[in-house]
This record gives sequence, structure tokens and C-alpha cells, in this order.
Amino acid sequence: QGLCFLGKIKFRDFLELHLGKQEGDIVDAFTGEIIGRHDGVWYHTVGQRKGIGKSLFPIATSRGPWYVVAKDPTQNIVYASNQYDEEVFAQARSEFHVENIHWIAGQPPSELVVGSSYRFWLKIRHGPRLVQGTLELSPQGGEEGVITLDDKDGGLAPGQYAVIYNDNAECLGGGIISERHWAKFLLDSHDRSQGAHLL
Repeated sequence: QGLCFLGKIKFRDFLELHLGKQEGDIVDAFTGEIIGRHDGVWYHTVGQRKGIGKSLFPIATSRGPWYVVAKDPTQNIVYASNQYDEEVFAQARSEFHVENIHWIAGQPPSELVVGSSYRFWLKIRHGPRLVQGTLELSPQGGEEGVITLDDKDGGLAPGQYAVIYNDNAECLGGGIISERHWAKFLLDSHDRSQGAHLL
């Protein structure tokens, strides 16, 4: 994989040149088991499947396929799962906090009342595909809220943009997926791994 403006250098080589390496654990998000070692959390993206296998221990590789489901830069941990399509990840792949919402009209649409949800078309990250979901604004006002997608997404991650459209494909505004998405997932992951160890 490469980026056109980098020229002929590979993306991984570019990251290594500028960020170096910082080894850490790859952890099974469901059990808490260490299943491999990574060279730096910046080499992995949420939803990634290709390329993660070479960082896993052989016994874990045989239980794949594995997907990156979250990253914890403060602990230098990459979380992966071979149950990414299972129900345990349904909420993490379809519901997230969005913050710093900017409304093009200067305020939320009149249909969107604080404390209730309203259906919109949404674009997550880049690409042409629009998906449907609901946005519920927080009581703090029109700058943050919770988005619930109709269908699971393959790579929700903090810092990505969620852009909001009406039924006429008119862009109404957009916001940033909050760090709270990871925080909740990591807390749930810790609870799951504690439960797994008790079995």
C-alpha cells in the first residue's frame, strides 16, 4: 500500500522513517491473551486484516482470520479479534460518540431535537458510500451526540470524520468520532477478559 504524494516509497517505510518502531503486545480483545507483537500501533488500522498475521504467534495465526479492532496508544497495545463478525462486536461497530459537530447552517436541523434521535445519511471516512443511521444530540447542545448505524461498519476509529446528509444528498455538517469510542470498547474488553479468566 502506498500514498501517491509519497512517490515510490512504501507507506510502512515512510512511517518507520518518521516514527520509528516501538514494540508492544497484540492482545486478543475477547480473552486478554497476548497473541503477538507489533512494531508500533501506527502500523495498524482498525478493521485491518491483511498483514497482521505476520505479527502474530504461530498458535494464534492458526485460529484466524484476525482483525484489528482497537488500539490503545497510551499502553502501546493493539487489540485484535477472530470474532469480529460476532455479536460481541456489534455495538462497537455500529454505535459511536461524535464531537465537534459543525453545522453548515450554523445550527442543527430543525428536525433534530436535543434528547431525541433523527435519521440521516452518513459518510464515514472517505469513499463514495453513504449509510443510514440515527443521530441523537447530547443535552450539552448541538456539538456532540451519539450516532447509531443501521449496519455494522468495518473500521470505526477515533479521529475519523462522520459527515451528515439529508435525503436530498445535501451535506448538513459533520463531526469527529470521539476517543470515547475506544475508551468504552477498552473498558468492555477488560471486563470480557476478566470474565474469560474466571471460566
